[in-house]
Amino acid sequence: MATNYLQLTNELLREMNEVVLTSSNFASAVGVQAHVQDCINRAYLDIVLEEPQWPFLSVAESGTTDPMYGNAYIETTANTRWYELKPSASSILDDYGYVDWDNFYLTTVGVSGEAAPYTSKNLRFTTIEEWKDFYRTNENSDDAEDAQGGEPRRVIRSPDGRMLGLSPIPDKVYRVWFYAYNQPTELSAYSDAIVFPDVYRPVLIARARYYVHQFKENIQPAALANEEYRRGLRLMKANLMVPEPFYMKDDRTRYV
Repeated sequence: MATNYLQLTNELLREMNEVVLTSSNFASAVGVQAHVQDCINRAYLDIVLEEPQWPFLSVAESGTTDPMYGNAYIETTANTRWYELKPSASSILDDYGYVDWDNFYLTTVGVSGEAAPYTSKNLRFTTIEEWKDFYRTNENSDDAEDAQGGEPRRVIRSPDGRMLGLSPIPDKVYRVWFYAYNQPTELSAYSDAIVFPDVYRPVLIARARYYVHQFKENIQPAALANEEYRRGLRLMKANLMVPEPFYMKDDRTRYV
C-alpha cells in the first residue's frame, strides 16, 4: 500500500524532532505541523506535475483490446463530428490532465455488430487552423446539410482542448483510442496516498525538507535538500519515463 499523507508528514516531523500527528488531530494541525503538511503537499505536486505522462498518472492500463491502441476511447456517432474527450467531466477541472494528440487510433474492433475485415488506422493530428483553411468548407455540408460523412482520417483538437473532432465526419460507429493521463490532485485527508511507488518516497521528503529549510532561511541545508531532490527526480525519470534506448527514425517512405 502506498504511503499516505499522515505517514509522510510524520516522517518529516520526526526528522525535525517535532511532535507527530495522529489520524484524529491531523485535520486540526496548526503551527509547524500545519506548515509541514503544506510542504509535503507542495513537494508532492512538484513531482506529479513535473511530467504529464508519468506512468502512474495513466487513466488505465494500456489497451484492454490491444496494448498499442491506447488506454481510453470514445465511440463515434454517425454524422457527429465533435466529442468530449472525457464525457463524465463536468468542467475543465475534471478533465484529463494530458492527452497524447500524436497517438490517436481509429478501429471497428470491439464495435457492436462489426466483424472482420475490421477498419484500423492511425489518425493524423490536424490543427484547427489547418482544418478551417483546407477542409471545413468542403465538409460543411456534412455538418449542416446533406450528411454523407466517411471514414475519418484526421483528428482535430477543439480550441478549448476539451473535445476532439474527426474529419471527415464519421459515417458510422467507430472506436477512437488514445492515451490519456489523469490530472493530479493535492493530498487532503490523512489517508490520501501518493500515486507513485514508495521507493521514490525519499524524493518527495527531500523536496519537502527543502521547503522547510527555505522557510527557516537555512540556505545551506535547503541547497543540499534541493540537490538530493534533483538527483532523485532524475532517477525517477530515467526509470519510469525513458527506460528504452533512444534512437532516431526516418519517416519517409522507403521503396525496395
